[in-house]
Order: sequence, then C-alpha cells, then structure tokens
Amino acid sequence: MLTWPADALDRIDAAHELRIAVERTDGSRPDPVPIWVVRVADQVYVRTWYRRGTGWFGRAVAAGRAHIEVPGLDAAVTVEDLGAGPERADVDAAYQAKYGHAGAASMVTDAAAGTTLRLSPA
Repeated sequence: MLTWPADALDRIDAAHELRIAVERTDGSRPDPVPIWVVRVADQVYVRTWYRRGTGWFGRAVAAGRAHIEVPGLDAAVTVEDLGAGPERADVDAAYQAKYGHAGAASMVTDAAAGTTLRLSPA
C-alpha cells in the first residue's frame, strides 16, 4: 500500500466533499459522485450510510479501485473494504468532528460503520 503525500492529505482533509468515480466494465467513467471524506492520521476513509452492491459503493468494492477529486488533487486510488474494523472509533470521531454540524449521526451508525472504505494512492 502506497502512502499519501502530506500535501494530498491536507487537500483531502480540507475538502468538504470528495468526488469519486469508478470505471464501468466497458472502461468508461461515470460522472463523479460527491461523498463525505475523513482523514485519520495518514489514512483516508469514506463511508456510505448503508451498504449496497450498486452505485459508487458497490462498484468501488467490486473493482478495488476508483478515481477521486478534491480541489487541487485528481488521483487514482485503491479501495480497501474494512467494514467496522478496529479503525471504527477513530473514523467515527473524525466524521463527528468534521460533519457533526451537518448531521454526521447517520455516518456513525453500525450500518454506516460497516461500509468503511480506506482509500490509498494507486
């Protein structure tokens, strides 16, 4: 697993949303979808409020890779499905700190924690 450069982590951390797209099986890339993103130390995490096999989440888990954008950063990433693993408390806390004012409660439920994905540079 590659590590994020410090400037990329700072850009991701500063962004209110990350835009993610996963190539379709025909090689085309759909329009990116805006999602919330958090940083814990030198790692980047995203979640959806419920696990499903369709949409950006299902395609990202199946492909194990995606493409992300935040202001000043456009990058290919690998996607690791962590579920509600040992990182949960730290990722929950990061969601509360960054998005508590915007209704982060839905992102720290057991169902949402089960959708935790770690994004790493490809």
